[in-house]
Amino acid sequence: MQSRRVVVTGMGAITPIGNTVPAFWEGLSQGKSGANLITHFDTEKFKVKFACEVKDYKAADHFDRKEARKLDLFSHYAIIAAREAMADADFNLDSIDKTRFGVIVGSGIGGLGVFQEELLYYAKLKAEDKEPKFNPFFIPKMISDIASGHISMQFGLQGPNYAVVSACASSTNCLIDSYMMIKTGYADCMLAGGAEAAVTDAGIGGFMSMKALSSRNDEYLTASRPFDSTRDGFVMGEGGGVLVLEEYEHAMKRGAKIYGEVKGIGMSADAHHITAPHPEGDGAALVMNNVVKDAGLTLEDVDYINMHGTSTPLGDIAETKAIKRVFGEHAYKMNISSSKSMTGHLLGAAGAVEAIVVLLAMKHNLVPPTINFKEADPDCDLNYTFNEAQAREVNVGVSNTFGFGGHNASVLFTKVQ
Repeated sequence: MQSRRVVVTGMGAITPIGNTVPAFWEGLSQGKSGANLITHFDTEKFKVKFACEVKDYKAADHFDRKEARKLDLFSHYAIIAAREAMADADFNLDSIDKTRFGVIVGSGIGGLGVFQEELLYYAKLKAEDKEPKFNPFFIPKMISDIASGHISMQFGLQGPNYAVVSACASSTNCLIDSYMMIKTGYADCMLAGGAEAAVTDAGIGGFMSMKALSSRNDEYLTASRPFDSTRDGFVMGEGGGVLVLEEYEHAMKRGAKIYGEVKGIGMSADAHHITAPHPEGDGAALVMNNVVKDAGLTLEDVDYINMHGTSTPLGDIAETKAIKRVFGEHAYKMNISSSKSMTGHLLGAAGAVEAIVVLLAMKHNLVPPTINFKEADPDCDLNYTFNEAQAREVNVGVSNTFGFGGHNASVLFTKVQ
């Protein structure tokens, strides 16, 4: 069973810089900023008034009215990304064993919008001394695993079905679990990824109170500036990403196109602090060592890393230190970038969306840029592919994602040999 290979045969994404994978790639390669003033709620009394929202989204374009009302926005995004991934993979569902096709699609927070809405309504009724009432779909709309359930029902997939919640590492852990399901022979195909829709009063307000968000309201288009000395926090993003993982022989037998192979996985914990990274990047170094070792490659084989790179003062330095510790002189020979400079931080969806970034960089042999760079930080001295995409043959790429609680997860992809 351990010889089973796992490849990617389909991808779907809805992001602040493109609502399909081709549109997303266009935004990435052009260095497009996804930031805008928040439209989801009134920010008049908020110190932070911007985020990276999904643009031009209308639920009616994707769901009938009854269906849409049963879903929180994060589930909208997950289902839309899953539909694109399935269409991209081009399955004939009548000819495959759906009991061996599973779904692991997670979320860091889940239905925050519906949670906020229902509690506010409850508080209003309580203040008026009225009988408490809740929407019967409150709980099914809110829970983080529900997107996986809806996706499995939509396609009749009866394999493993659940969600992983590990804060901003959630969808990378979903990819890792899905990989292991196929690698160990428990499944042949998996839909894996994540979605998030936390641009709400509670989401922005909660992260704002932690002083985690950038507050550059007058420069919101360039506020997400990883590795720049003037960075002051991350910019909230939203959206979803889903990948089809498939056993290699299964994919070859049906003539599937292949984007790349999942060659290695890595996991670790900082065991340091609930929100701050280890100052020397210990957990980040461990997870990168693990992912390269698991892939059976040398450190010098890695061409590109899509860093977690959130644009926070501490996080960017810790991850940079970790890369230099792990890769030594080769750290300066790789291309590195942070797509969060364009998409903002999609929290639990970040890992899946950024895995798609790595696979697209491999497909096009083009490293997307880290945009909004102006002033150098002496502690961040690697090749971060600043401001413009760079042509480079990318045969091996790594996606890093780290989450509150000290969760670290990495996935390594290679071109199929």
